[in-house]
Amino acid sequence: MSGAGKKAVGPPSAGVGEWISTACRFVTDRNDFRRNLLVNLGLFAAGVWVARNLSDFDLMSPQPIT
Repeated sequence: MSGAGKKAVGPPSAGVGEWISTACRFVTDRNDFRRNLLVNLGLFAAGVWVARNLSDFDLMSPQPIT
């Protein structure tokens, strides 16, 4: 059991570019129901958050004169 605690040493990941490409592949995978469900729920939650936060603006109210 001498190799149980050792990690494989390899080149570091490409960073943000690799993360973005992985996220794009995650979103555009049409064959995985769970991934699509997760993405759709995330987009729905983001839409609800935006709608709730933008509903505070009353565009018909008189604006203060500066």
